[in-house]
Amino acid sequence: MTNKSIGLFFGSFNPVHVGHMIIANFMVNNTDLDEVWLVVSPHNPHKDKKSLANDYERLHLVNLAIGDHLKIKASDIEFSLPKPSYTIDTLTYLKEKYPNYLFSLIMGGDNLISLPRWKNYEQLLEHAIFVYKRPSYEDGALAEHPNIHLLDAPLLNISASYIRSLIKDGKSIKYLVTDKVFEYLEESNLYT
Repeated sequence: MTNKSIGLFFGSFNPVHVGHMIIANFMVNNTDLDEVWLVVSPHNPHKDKKSLANDYERLHLVNLAIGDHLKIKASDIEFSLPKPSYTIDTLTYLKEKYPNYLFSLIMGGDNLISLPRWKNYEQLLEHAIFVYKRPSYEDGALAEHPNIHLLDAPLLNISASYIRSLIKDGKSIKYLVTDKVFEYLEESNLYT
């Protein structure tokens, strides 16, 4: 069986927006990754849980955003792992479950700077890490590491918290999320 190269793009995706999708598509187009998996995190240890929508609703939104793209997939792998979820534990589990797959990480430049504070970060550095640069962050000390690949992905200055605040204020989020996500959020009261 051939080794499939998978990029893991972790996030709360609360909700998933076009910025996430642009980065995922950029990684598929501009790296040697065969697929990008959007790993929906049930609870990031660094984020407040109160503002998180239900795990399966967020997973559903990610699937709606992906649509029929063949090289981008949604993953709920962390839903069944102990909470809070740590990247190294998820990676270890995935390597056991898919021994023929080669896993890489996808993260923003802000995460690269904080990486030394992550659980077992030295083990994470044994994998390729594709980093999309963020304009307001320096590349940091790890930028020179041989497994770190810095990329100039097209970035949008939008955030899930901004989208949630627009929804709470009764304002339109059209064009900030994909059409199917927009329709779903219009019909549901997920963030109102």
